[in-house]
Amino acid sequence: MDFLDRIVVVCTKCISVISKTLGFGAGATWPGEIALMIRPNILRILSKRFNKGIILVAGTNGKTTTTLMIHKILESTGAVVVHNATGANLVNGIVSACISMADWRGKIEADFGVFEVDENSLPIVFKSIKSVKSKVTVVLLNLFRDQLDRYGEVDVIIEKWKKAFGVESDKFIKLIKTKDIRLILNADDPAIASLGDKHSLYFGLNDPKKFLKTKEHATDSTFCPKCRSRLMYDGVYYSHVGIWRCEHCGNTRPKPMVFDWPQILPGLYNQYNTLAAVALAKSLDIPDKDIKVALKDFSPAFGRQEEVVVNGKIIKLFLSKNPAGFNASLRAALEMGAKNILLVLNDRIPDGRDVSWIWDVDFEMIPKDVRITVSGDRVYDMALRMKYAGLGKFIKLKVHKVYKEEGQEISIEPDLHKAIDGALKYHKSNQILYILATYSAMLEVRKILTGKKIQ
Repeated sequence: MDFLDRIVVVCTKCISVISKTLGFGAGATWPGEIALMIRPNILRILSKRFNKGIILVAGTNGKTTTTLMIHKILESTGAVVVHNATGANLVNGIVSACISMADWRGKIEADFGVFEVDENSLPIVFKSIKSVKSKVTVVLLNLFRDQLDRYGEVDVIIEKWKKAFGVESDKFIKLIKTKDIRLILNADDPAIASLGDKHSLYFGLNDPKKFLKTKEHATDSTFCPKCRSRLMYDGVYYSHVGIWRCEHCGNTRPKPMVFDWPQILPGLYNQYNTLAAVALAKSLDIPDKDIKVALKDFSPAFGRQEEVVVNGKIIKLFLSKNPAGFNASLRAALEMGAKNILLVLNDRIPDGRDVSWIWDVDFEMIPKDVRITVSGDRVYDMALRMKYAGLGKFIKLKVHKVYKEEGQEISIEPDLHKAIDGALKYHKSNQILYILATYSAMLEVRKILTGKKIQ
């Protein structure tokens, strides 16, 4: 790192400190944004400072929880870790995380960089760091339709990843063989599994008891990645994730090397997050007993089954931002015995402007004895979806109303403060209020409940 680079790091670190001190934000993106404007290759320069390696975690769902687990495991071994813990997963957020860990001489001394990476940004980040001396491990969780107006379909993302990795190039194959680059992949997601080879480490579930009894509407990758024929499934865990095979070309689900681990958080999707983190730990030869100790008291990141207590009443928050994620959150909440659910739908930039995806969520799974409140910028879209899910046959789209149909109550409240207050009024002492919200909506919910804002 030359003198100018150090000056850039120190100056942007000052910006971060000022931003936090004056309450302008968490300093999670602006320091990195400014640093990139001055030194576009700053990420490559900063990436050289990790002595034992760089770990990138990408996928539609589960990035934040998985990277937090990995962070905890590595720190429990005494390693110094740089981690974009705020969830700022674009290039500027990763650079900001590095800057925050630098000393006032502009130097970073760390063992690992552990970064969750936005699906669209993964090629840019990978290109910036693949030529550095540090070993690079890429953990790929899943791919579902998410923010179609921004990302496009799943196949578009996969092609970008293949091009970025150069999966069939001699150079990439050489790096894989020498373990300078390591891929840890979800064997149960056909698109993700297609990126690997015999040198990759696969994780997945081997539990037929957890197969879905009925197929979800939110299925995205049901065609063979090699020949494009329709895949056959011995069982589906959720969406298109399961035990798959292609009877046309013989392509089959790779055998997972990591497939069994005690449940840490409720929900099948969290079991996958755990398996991914454990697979990473095993790839670094961390003993099982040490992994278990590190994850024993694991607490989820904000909005990911985060628990908040307000006036003695328990509220659980589930970030739900796409069909597969919403289905998984709903299923987990119902398995926990949910009787009071608040659904919050926004269509801002972090959420994606297109909210048509709510028609692929299986709201029909909600029992008739569950009380539902809907809110958010697109409250009426959600209310209409409830109507067609048969969860309030005679809902009339009026403000501040409660409708009853066959014993079920559905409240429509555009004002989020009032929606939360209203849902809590029906809160029984032995119940939990479950809030399922899109990204920007979750930030609003947390600010209302805790008075804190995440930026």
